[in-house]
Amino acid sequence: MIKAQAISKRIGKKAIIREMDLEIGGGEFLAILGPNGAGKSTLLKILSLLMRPSEGRLEINGLDAVKEAEQVRPLLGVISHQTYLYDALTASENLEFYGRMYGVAGLTERVREVIKEVGLEFSLHDQVGTFSRGMQQRLAIARAILHRPRILLLDEPQTGLDQQALDILYQVIGRLKAEGSTVVMVTHILDYGLEACDRLLVLVQGKPVFLGNKPETLAGVRETYSLAVSGVRA
Repeated sequence: MIKAQAISKRIGKKAIIREMDLEIGGGEFLAILGPNGAGKSTLLKILSLLMRPSEGRLEINGLDAVKEAEQVRPLLGVISHQTYLYDALTASENLEFYGRMYGVAGLTERVREVIKEVGLEFSLHDQVGTFSRGMQQRLAIARAILHRPRILLLDEPQTGLDQQALDILYQVIGRLKAEGSTVVMVTHILDYGLEACDRLLVLVQGKPVFLGNKPETLAGVRETYSLAVSGVRA
C-alpha cells in the first residue's frame, strides 16, 4: 500500500530523513517511535502529502504520490496536532464541507454515523469554536474517517485527548484495522504501540534503527527504544 524508496528530506543544510526505504502492506498497522528530532513527524508529513521528499520516490497504492497527488489524497485520512476544523462553523457544517470536497455519497447519513462514533451527536449543530480541546480532537477524528480512507495516518494523536476521547480513538483504529485499512501512527506511548501494532519502526536522526514484526518487537524493542530516547545510536 505504501512504498518509499530512498526518500530523503533536507531543510536547508540539515538532513531530517536520510535515504529511507520503507514498505507498508495493506491492512498493516505500523507504529513509529523515536526521540525528539528523529524525523517521525516529518516522515508522516511526507506520507500524508503535506510535505514533498527532497529525493527518492513515494508510491501509495501503486500511484506516484508526487505526480499523482490528486488521486492519492482521497485514500488518506490524517489526524495530527492541527484539527483542520473551522471554528465559525458547526460540527455538522465542518463535516459537510469535507464530505463535499471528497465527494462522499449519502453525506447526511454518513455525517450522522461518524458523529455518533465519536460521541458528539448532541453537539452536531454547535459551533466548533465553543468546543473543548478534547471535543475538537474527537471531531477531527470524525473528519479524518468521514470519506472512509484506506490509509489512516496519525501524528501523536493522544496529545490533548482526555480518556474518553482516547478510548474512542483506539476503538476507531481497531475498527479500521479490522476492516483492512492501513494505519501508520507516530506515538510516544511505547506500551500502546507494542500492544496495537503489527510492526514497529524506531527512528534516530532520520534513519531506522529498528524495524520489526510483533514477536520480534516484543522481544527486542524496549532496549532499542531506551537507547534511542537517551540519544545513543543503536
